[in-house]
Amino acid sequence: MQLAQVNIAEMLAPIDDPIMADFVNNLDRINELAEKSDGFIWRLKGDEGNATAITVFDNLFLIINMSVWNSMKDLFNFTYNSAHVEILKRKKEWFHKMPRMHMAFWYVEDGHEPSPSEAKERLYYLQEHGETPYAFSFKSKFTPEDAINYQKL
Repeated sequence: MQLAQVNIAEMLAPIDDPIMADFVNNLDRINELAEKSDGFIWRLKGDEGNATAITVFDNLFLIINMSVWNSMKDLFNFTYNSAHVEILKRKKEWFHKMPRMHMAFWYVEDGHEPSPSEAKERLYYLQEHGETPYAFSFKSKFTPEDAINYQKL
């Protein structure tokens, strides 16, 4: 099994606003870095090469990022031990502080590309039930076996 992740962010302004320019200008570089990272398998993207134009939520200022990785360790290394961390540290420049969990992980069968609706459901499940093998964050160390054996609430 592989690890799927979703994270959402609420933009401070429309994607084409000057406030968002530096974020947008770094998207291709960071997405390319992800794709070249150990353990990367897949990421959600539209015609423009990223997912910023994909609408999943009623709030049009919410953007989504989804990807699949070989392991939690691989995702962690990309997130916190690569040039991605430089962008992560600047998130307050472009995004509102999210009042609820904005990131969720879950296990998928090898080769499965999760849909935005699947990701949305996992995120909402985590927000409602907390960390479980069905939807979790870096705080948890659930295994694929835990996920297989978990009975949804």
